[in-house]
Amino acid sequence: MQFRPLHDRVLVRRIEQNEKTAGGIIIPDTAKEKPQEGEVISVGAGIRDEAGKLQPLDVKAGDRILFGKWSGTEVKLDGQDLLIMKESDILGIITVKKSAKAA
Repeated sequence: MQFRPLHDRVLVRRIEQNEKTAGGIIIPDTAKEKPQEGEVISVGAGIRDEAGKLQPLDVKAGDRILFGKWSGTEVKLDGQDLLIMKESDILGIITVKKSAKAA
């Protein structure tokens, strides 16, 4: 099934964090917090400004993002737990620096 959000909404898949702490302690499922990091799956066309011109979103499919702890609406599509949120709920885009030279 394909799903495209409307207007300034974004479809996000949460990225699960490690089950161990840095010290090697395994965290049980009941003590885990919901991750605040995700991957953008699909984005809407954008929102119209006061003049009626369509303003595209800053995020695109494939971006890794940070969002608020209670942001979005949880939905289940094709057996996957996903979030639908407005672009304004997104705190920022994560960029990973590539190493200068590969050995």
